[in-house]
Amino acid sequence: MSIEPPHAARQRLLQTSAGTNLGAFGAAEWGLLAVIATIWGSSFVLMELGLRAFEPGLISLLRVGLGASALLLVPRARRTRIAREDWPRVTLLGIVWMGVPLLLFPVAQQWIDSSVAGMINGAMPLTVAAWSVLLLGRAPARSQAIGLGIGFLGIVAIAIPELPVGRLAPGGTALSAIGAGLVVVATVLYGLAANIAVPLQQRYGALPVMLRVQGVALVVITPFGLAALPGSRFALGPALAMVPLGVLGTGLAFVLMATLVGRVGGPRGSIAIYFVPVVAMLLGVAALGEQIHPLAVIGTGLVLAGAWATSRREG
Repeated sequence: MSIEPPHAARQRLLQTSAGTNLGAFGAAEWGLLAVIATIWGSSFVLMELGLRAFEPGLISLLRVGLGASALLLVPRARRTRIAREDWPRVTLLGIVWMGVPLLLFPVAQQWIDSSVAGMINGAMPLTVAAWSVLLLGRAPARSQAIGLGIGFLGIVAIAIPELPVGRLAPGGTALSAIGAGLVVVATVLYGLAANIAVPLQQRYGALPVMLRVQGVALVVITPFGLAALPGSRFALGPALAMVPLGVLGTGLAFVLMATLVGRVGGPRGSIAIYFVPVVAMLLGVAALGEQIHPLAVIGTGLVLAGAWATSRREG
């Protein structure tokens, strides 16, 4: 029996592939992007609502548990078999896409505003592109690279009016810096995950992969969720906020994101993240009567321009 060299095992574990659609985005791709952005645009607010009663670990456990439960109801998600040789990648994906990041975000939002977390998370397409260069050995096409850069400038422009000025987390700048650092770590892990998900989605479809990914994440998160029970209390509002955060934000949205990156590749698919703060801003206007800062309008235009450039045909 031959023993696989360690470098070969690592290479098979950390791999990605190009999308099946190298052409310009069509109605299906734009539709997936719009639904993902709409769902995730409310996630940071829902987490803030949850933190009013629940400890961070419990929020993570509830959202992943609800998401996995929703996927269990879909027969195709349960019945499709994942080959043994692909389980190490599924396990890694469960850790870097959900297990660790979904623990880090609610912890970080105890110390930084959701606007700060959203802006840092907006760098995800850049981390996806960086990981893609490492794993594929080639840089994105010029139009995609320019689009990713323009889109991130738009994220920064949207976030600047919302950044806290003169308001620090309890404990001052140290905790604020730690919170920001945790979101950076999560964003780098998201970039790796979006690449790893591509070949798995192409082979099995998004539903079976994400059900098992969320199962792995539950194993990682459950001890932290149980440890958070004594410090949490029940409140109806935060409890209700966990339902859409879990079923939609964790169950459905991750399935749609896996589908999108499988179709168009990690870097192009990840531009859905650029629209998350745009949706959050529009929800604030529609539901809370908030005013839009002129810089945010400019930022939205940059996001749209960046998305259009990134969505063009590869090559």
